[in-house]
Amino acid sequence: MKKIKILTVTFENSISSVEIPYFRGAIIQTSGLEHELFHNHNDKGFRYAYPLIQYKRKNGKPLLLCLDKGVESSFHFFSNHQEGIMLGNRKYDLIVDELNLATASLNVTTDSFNYTLIDWLPLNQKNHKVYFSLKSEIEQLEFLEKIIIGNILSFAKGIGWLLTSQIKVRINKVNNIKKITIKQNPRMAFNITFSCNIKLPNYIGIGKNASLGYGVLESIYN
Repeated sequence: MKKIKILTVTFENSISSVEIPYFRGAIIQTSGLEHELFHNHNDKGFRYAYPLIQYKRKNGKPLLLCLDKGVESSFHFFSNHQEGIMLGNRKYDLIVDELNLATASLNVTTDSFNYTLIDWLPLNQKNHKVYFSLKSEIEQLEFLEKIIIGNILSFAKGIGWLLTSQIKVRINKVNNIKKITIKQNPRMAFNITFSCNIKLPNYIGIGKNASLGYGVLESIYN
């Protein structure tokens, strides 16, 4: 079992999905570039680890999600917080609407939990070719299930959780696949529902670009 602190901060004024990078930039500037968990870079370059501070939208409002050590780092934002900022070329009032600090208990169980995964980016240049070379839908689903397991293992490693039990994942439905562009690169975003034998926290991101609102996970309560 692993226990972690989770801080979610929802802001009052809505933003569009394309403004999430601007929202991220504003939080980084407010907090200070010297605090690497806000931007996942250090003096050696990119910080190749699961992002402990993530930026996304919930019901159209910007959401700042801090996990584990990211909760401690959030102090740097609140100590320098200012309401009037710029999102790209427009003024924006960064007013906190809701703040929630909780402790999540994570464990591999014999139970199965259901989730949605929104705008998940499972395919890179290499496995994109593999995925579309598979001859049946079952093979494709099994391929995606293995990627989800890898994403969950990356999350676990990022929060210092050594998993010794087998992770079981089953994709129940691929609801939607759409083409998107990220930094001028075409990508395929999947919306899926799946079940897993781990109770995972709401709103965490898994997979590529998890810090920027992709691969957002949410529980489906039975």
